[in-house]
Amino acid sequence: MSTKKRVMSGMRTTGALHIGRYFGALKNWIELQNDYECFFGAMDWHAMTNAYKRSEDMEKNAREILAEWIAFGIDPDKCTLFIQSQVPEHLELFMVFANLTPMGWLDRVPTWKDAIEDLKKEDAYNLGRFAYPVLQAVDIAIYKGDLVPVGQDQVAHLELSREIIRRFNGIYKKEVLPEPKPLLTETPMVYGTDGRKMSTSYGNVVPLIAEEKKLKKICNKMVTDPQRVRREDPGNPDVCPVYKFHKLVSTNEDLKWASEGCRSAGIGCGECKAKLFSNLNDLMAEPREKKKELLNNSGALDSIIAEGCQRAREEARETLKEVRGAMKFYSGVIN
Repeated sequence: MSTKKRVMSGMRTTGALHIGRYFGALKNWIELQNDYECFFGAMDWHAMTNAYKRSEDMEKNAREILAEWIAFGIDPDKCTLFIQSQVPEHLELFMVFANLTPMGWLDRVPTWKDAIEDLKKEDAYNLGRFAYPVLQAVDIAIYKGDLVPVGQDQVAHLELSREIIRRFNGIYKKEVLPEPKPLLTETPMVYGTDGRKMSTSYGNVVPLIAEEKKLKKICNKMVTDPQRVRREDPGNPDVCPVYKFHKLVSTNEDLKWASEGCRSAGIGCGECKAKLFSNLNDLMAEPREKKKELLNNSGALDSIIAEGCQRAREEARETLKEVRGAMKFYSGVIN
């Protein structure tokens, strides 16, 4: 049995990943897999809360997301990679947690209260979205996750999962499920092509993996310092979305070149964008080819997914046996 602490995390399968997911999560996962026992999930039930009318997209999205994780360096031999809906034990534990979670706890969740009007507009004002935090608690508990990688601003969100798990242990007077702790990780703000936070809803994303021609087009359309109207005008890199991207992907030498060249008007915005394109393309080049290999060899990818889901199910079944045992709920007839 592994003595390593368990880490659990996942990403929704609503669509293609953008590069913000790399700097916000995936880059950390690649490092964590060497020191922890990691469970990483493609969370399609979470995606379905507002994408239920596009259910036919979920399988394709999940496969592409898993292929991209592996292409960037997630090792299926070191981690358990799974698709949430292919581990039905999530839904069984969800029923247990749903019954013991007070409605008031969910009513107070800011991401629910603040989003109600938007949810109504997109026809996603539903029970699944309301109970989203309960399923999040399940995702962690079903694998007995010890740690959840989060940024400082997400610690409060994890506290509800801890409260639900704590309530379960308290009601049934048995410490079956560990209370997950936040594993604080660096999650830099990733700005979009227009200077706002990168978000699919803003249409300002850079895909996690893009073909060269598309990537170059995206870089060329990026907003720059609005005060720099002409080539000879000095600029301010601190307000330029292109320079903010440089901070994520460029060397110190390139950062100095871009900053000094912008302030002195020694370089133009086109040159700065070209350098950014080159550095972004270098980051994507190897993963781009690896992803193509995985998707073209569907048998190999299917095998990785099947093995990961099987490992996840085995862990989830063991957890449910203990949960039912603690509850004295048909605990003697579990398969």
